Amino acid sequence: MNMPANLDVGQGLKQLLARQKTSFREQGAPSRQQREAQLIALKQALLSHQQAIVEALNADYGHRSPDDSRISDIMPCVNNINYTLKKLKGWMKPSRRHAGILLAPAKVQVQYQPLGIVGIIVPWNFPVMLSIGPLITALAAGNRAMIKLSEFTPETNKVLKQMLAGLFDETQVAVVEGEAEVAAAFSALPFDHMLFTGSTTVGRHVMRAAADNLTPVTLELGGKSPVIIAPDMPLDTAVERMIYGKCLNAGQICVAPDYVLLPKGQSQAFVQAFINRFTQMYGEIGQNPDYGAIINQRQFDRLQAVLQDAIDQGAKVTPTSTETMTPGSRKLPVQLITGVNEQMKVMQEEIFGPLLPIVEYDSLGSAIEYVNDRPRPLALYIMSFDAGTQQRLLEHTHSGGVCINETVFHVAADDAPFGGIGPSGMGHYHGKEGFLTMSHAKTILSRGRLNTGKLVHPPYGKAIQQLLMKLFLR
Repeated sequence: MNMPANLDVGQGLKQLLARQKTSFREQGAPSRQQREAQLIALKQALLSHQQAIVEALNADYGHRSPDDSRISDIMPCVNNINYTLKKLKGWMKPSRRHAGILLAPAKVQVQYQPLGIVGIIVPWNFPVMLSIGPLITALAAGNRAMIKLSEFTPETNKVLKQMLAGLFDETQVAVVEGEAEVAAAFSALPFDHMLFTGSTTVGRHVMRAAADNLTPVTLELGGKSPVIIAPDMPLDTAVERMIYGKCLNAGQICVAPDYVLLPKGQSQAFVQAFINRFTQMYGEIGQNPDYGAIINQRQFDRLQAVLQDAIDQGAKVTPTSTETMTPGSRKLPVQLITGVNEQMKVMQEEIFGPLLPIVEYDSLGSAIEYVNDRPRPLALYIMSFDAGTQQRLLEHTHSGGVCINETVFHVAADDAPFGGIGPSGMGHYHGKEGFLTMSHAKTILSRGRLNTGKLVHPPYGKAIQQLLMKLFLR
């Protein structure tokens, strides 16, 4: 949707939302067959548009690996639809609950009803997966949706708008574009639910805006997700297990490893192991189609400033490639940073790029304290084959999710919830939990002809008091 020049942005969005709400009221909740048909059509559209999506993402980034785009943007959506189609009948089935002796005879069940209109605010790093993924869940739960796409992915937005317009009327699924003014107006709309993926800073603004309407929100934020390398883990193995998560999309992922905690004295060995593995995977990245670029100059300059701040405060930076980059390419090899301190921006801000600080610890207990002294991250990565170590780290830390001897792949688990905790987010989506998030669980109690409720009607007397004492107040 592009707003007419003579129409206030907020007013135009309100009118669009009103049309969706009117259509939802008039047509009611879609049947399971209607929802399945929508999902099947969406899957077919994704597959038929996949080449256009890959080319658009490449154009938006300056360079983005075609395989990365298929693996991280298109394939998760297709898998999500396949999984949802298998499970939807069971999710929609009302669940029977126990009425208890107090309410007997009665039947209690919970019915899962669509909320109505879901607002989806999409970031730029995975603009397909993070728009279509929530849309799949919204449609499965019987809702309609308004999607605010990022202004930093205009070419991808064109493909998505064309694709969705060919499938849905604007009263069913509407796509909105625009910069900060549009985003602010969008987040202030009285949706029935809103899902935001982005930074913690912007997430606070979204939550404040939603509060005015009492709109429930799911916030998928980020933070500084640590990798803890335990003493028993060989460094070569640890690097092999974590490097893909740091290099995918050039580290521009909310669950990318943000910093590494490893035993004291192992930093230089880790640096060398990482360089060796990086060279095997990517070689020289300048002309390598498998290694992506930073999304835009603004983000590239931000990363360079964070890196320079660390250098100015005494950190040592070792690039994984020393080749000279073509000016303007915005390709940045992973920068391994040792000698960091807490005053450096690289240890204060979510990095969201190919910079990797390395922190040494004296004991596993001190590593746990280091993590717990900081805001709870979206992901925690444990590198250890020792079951006791794994359990200790699981029990004594908090994070949105965990991978043991792997990174980022937990996001692809269709049958498990995904979400943050505290500053890294709230609420869940993916799988059944996503369906529940975007549904209203409505409790329904029903009685037949026999009315036992009148037994507790006034006037009260000794009989009811004795009954209460005998059955319940003991």
